[in-house]
Amino acid sequence: MPLIEVQNLCKEYSGKKVLKDISLRVQSGEIFAVIGPNGAGKTTLLRLLALLDEPSSGAISFDGARVDYFAKSRLALRRRMGMVFQQTVLFNMSVFDNVAYGLEIRGEDRRSIEKKVKETLELVQLVGFERRNALSLSGGEAQRVALAQSLVIEPELLLLDEPTANLDPRNVSIIEEVLSWVNRERKATLVMTTHNMPQAESLAGRVAFLLDGKIEGIGTAQEVFGAPSKQLMDFARLENVFSGNSIILEEGTSIIDIGNGIQIEAAVRKSGRATVFVRPEDIILSEKPIISSARNVFKGRVVGISDLGSVVKLRIDTGKEFVVQIT
Repeated sequence: MPLIEVQNLCKEYSGKKVLKDISLRVQSGEIFAVIGPNGAGKTTLLRLLALLDEPSSGAISFDGARVDYFAKSRLALRRRMGMVFQQTVLFNMSVFDNVAYGLEIRGEDRRSIEKKVKETLELVQLVGFERRNALSLSGGEAQRVALAQSLVIEPELLLLDEPTANLDPRNVSIIEEVLSWVNRERKATLVMTTHNMPQAESLAGRVAFLLDGKIEGIGTAQEVFGAPSKQLMDFARLENVFSGNSIILEEGTSIIDIGNGIQIEAAVRKSGRATVFVRPEDIILSEKPIISSARNVFKGRVVGISDLGSVVKLRIDTGKEFVVQIT
């Protein structure tokens, strides 16, 4: 039985439809990611799943029971959830008191509160920050406090709205590790929105692509990203997307002929028409042939360079043009 089931969900604000006929299921214990551009309706969907807002039409079921927005059971359901907002909201008090707040309003005793807050701050790597004022923290530290606020109550369902947006790589890494741990060790169900396709691919078991209030694709990351639609390509500005005929090899991989004499070997078993997406940052660039376990080695010529500050993008003509990203 799914933990969350959404049926024909719609939401309007001032006559404008923000969500249009959304139907999906989130299984207990999975990480489910919703990707899409700004204005697609991701935050609205998350607020509806958190039972903070009421849908204009449609239904949400939690743990097999349809949500009644006018019943006392709604509050009981919300106590089984935690939510981390994109815009961090913390109280003007210590980190310890911010994290302890959810336990205090649940009436837990002081010894239990101190134990749980200590364990949670260890989890988000903020030991030693207990007496710091939460409003004095950096953006990444504040987001980890917000995450700790939700985790300390040990929710069955954790909802996260762009949890690593605009954070530095160290804080992104810490938060991603915590989310993976909570899902794996506590068996918590996670629903997160993100612009970050590699993050969705690495963390989530399944992904929904939301565009203009409608779900354009849903499935595993490989299914959604592996055969990208024009809408997904426009959203993600995908580069190095090639299509061609695929043949399965004896060793279990496949060769995809993308034309102009270029064949890409892929670690999948697929015959017939196939689309392959090669991330620019996954390509190694060298002036000379290098010893490597890589199956795909092509000779090409640099035909374009874009200096983007921390990274440089190059266009390489191998017969087919590849975009390569280097630091």
